[in-house]
Amino acid sequence: MTKSELPMKNSPSVPPGRPLYEAAFMIRTVEQKLLALFSEGKLFGTVHTCIGQEFSGVAVAAALQPGDLVFSNHRCHGHFLARTGKVEGLIAEVMGKRTGVCGGRGGSQHLCADGFFSNGVQGGIVPVAAGLAYALKKKSKHGVAVVFIGDGTLGEGALYETLNIAAKWELPLLVVLENNRYSQSTSQPETLAGDICARAAAFGIDTSVGDTDAPGHLVAQARAAVDAVRSSQRPHFLRVDTYRLMAHSKGDDLREKSELEAHWARDPLTVFRRDQPALAEEIQRQIAARVDTAAESALQAPTAALRATDEDGDAFRPVQWAKAAAPSNDRLVALLAAALARNMRRDERIVLFGEDVRSPYGGAFKATRGLSDEFPSRVLNTPISEGAIVGLGNGMALHGLLPVVEIMFGDFLFLAGDQIANHAAKFRYMYDDQVAVPLIVRTPMGGKRGYGPTHSQSIEKHFMGLPGTLMLALNSRQDPGLIYDKLFVAIDRPTLVIENKLLYGLRLSEPLPAGYTLEFSDEAFPAVRLRPAATPDLTIVCYGGMLPDAERAAERLFNEHELVCEIICPVQIYPLNLSPILDSVGRSGRLLVVEEGLAFAAFGAEVIASLCERAPGKLKAVSRLASRRHAIPSAGPLERETLPNPETIAQAALKLMQPPSS
Repeated sequence: MTKSELPMKNSPSVPPGRPLYEAAFMIRTVEQKLLALFSEGKLFGTVHTCIGQEFSGVAVAAALQPGDLVFSNHRCHGHFLARTGKVEGLIAEVMGKRTGVCGGRGGSQHLCADGFFSNGVQGGIVPVAAGLAYALKKKSKHGVAVVFIGDGTLGEGALYETLNIAAKWELPLLVVLENNRYSQSTSQPETLAGDICARAAAFGIDTSVGDTDAPGHLVAQARAAVDAVRSSQRPHFLRVDTYRLMAHSKGDDLREKSELEAHWARDPLTVFRRDQPALAEEIQRQIAARVDTAAESALQAPTAALRATDEDGDAFRPVQWAKAAAPSNDRLVALLAAALARNMRRDERIVLFGEDVRSPYGGAFKATRGLSDEFPSRVLNTPISEGAIVGLGNGMALHGLLPVVEIMFGDFLFLAGDQIANHAAKFRYMYDDQVAVPLIVRTPMGGKRGYGPTHSQSIEKHFMGLPGTLMLALNSRQDPGLIYDKLFVAIDRPTLVIENKLLYGLRLSEPLPAGYTLEFSDEAFPAVRLRPAATPDLTIVCYGGMLPDAERAAERLFNEHELVCEIICPVQIYPLNLSPILDSVGRSGRLLVVEEGLAFAAFGAEVIASLCERAPGKLKAVSRLASRRHAIPSAGPLERETLPNPETIAQAALKLMQPPSS
């Protein structure tokens, strides 16, 4: 069905009824009040008004049903009010009050209530909305997800990644593009090439066009578009031609006065006031009374308060150690794949997707081999679109699924960085704990396979420490299946799982260094301790793929230099419990932190800084060893020289044991 074939539900000449005009007047009155409050210094942050664009949100909201979901952008007030009617909650939220819809945490751009969400990042919201659409289709078979974007978003790659997936997966997603002809202060002809609707049509997505200057026609077009998505369970693209009558944000407006005056003259609410002054006066009087009362109530409400999070808790929680049971003889990749399978059997909410994860390939490192044979509808191949697929995972998680996204190589996490840092990590907090984001992103990391500069890095430090997230690093001494079993049951936040490439082929049954006992802490995701029989001279701290190298270095140090090392290897590297490390350093007095990535502003730096703050007297000497500060070579000999290895770890340990020079 093309845009010309889209059925009309009402005659274009018939304007919408009084309730729709009341909704539009309500939106405008609220935003005018917000601008006034800002000028009085009673708001925080910024205010992006949709004055002039009100009928876009009103028309779409009028076509939606209970259970449909909406995701909006930085200019979200109108969409929010049209969908939810929460005038009081919006005003209080923008004023930073506890009575706001997000407790004052989100502010103007970050709203959440009754299946409505918004975020201020252009483009990034589109894959999240597609994830919501996927969850709706999986659960109800008749729901619709709507995402509002502006014409400025046409420059964002995430939009096109998502249109492709939405079309291929046949998602019930309505993309509403509000074409107001400006991206902040830049006019559309300066930055946009080609036709807007042709972009969606190129993916086989039906399109239609409406205009806020013709509210009756727009209401009919919005209704037809929503109905088309609901009945076909396929995406649709609705372009709404409109005009923003006020500044992009507060007062930063450089447009010509004559241009603004022309658009004000044909603004539908201006026309309504001119044609029906008595009715307009009655409507506005009633609305103004409600808005004034809401603003006064918000002024009297308590300001939002900081609340403790689990990241604020004690990072030195004492642990108990227990000797490890006899390990499996299976390879780690087999244990991992088995855990994915048994958890997918147990929990139908789990959906796994990524590049080349289906049979017969089963992922670049074969961790998903065979899963699509057993779960053909829940193991999905995706395009090479890391940002979009993590964004889809965000949306799925927001609506009750448990998505597992595989990023083929950890180096490609940067392509999904916006979805991790600006969406997944923030949703729960800025929406005042109304949502959870149980998203798992798993990825192979690290070098020593000869894959070169762009497929061998350890870049997890760039994602470590994001509030509201969890980061786990698998190692060669713990069954990865048990780690995933616990994670699938307990997950309540976005979790990044680092799976070092070299670990997949190892077996848990590899012999321990002579004289060592393998122990696990009593944490949810246990740390590993290789405890020597004698009091340690040195503590080596590492994680992930560095553990085998640290073990070989410790064995060499004892055999050749009679130096006793204790090794601590946490699985949960953020938030990090430093107690196991502090306890060991309390006995050894010396600390060497080893990691495969670059040392600056990384895991080792954080460990050392935290220990120096907490227990400076316990550290006689401290050092860290990491990769050399250049790209990782493809040539094997150069790669071995670049990355830490047993020899360089042993050398760093010996240097640490030397008395300081006078």
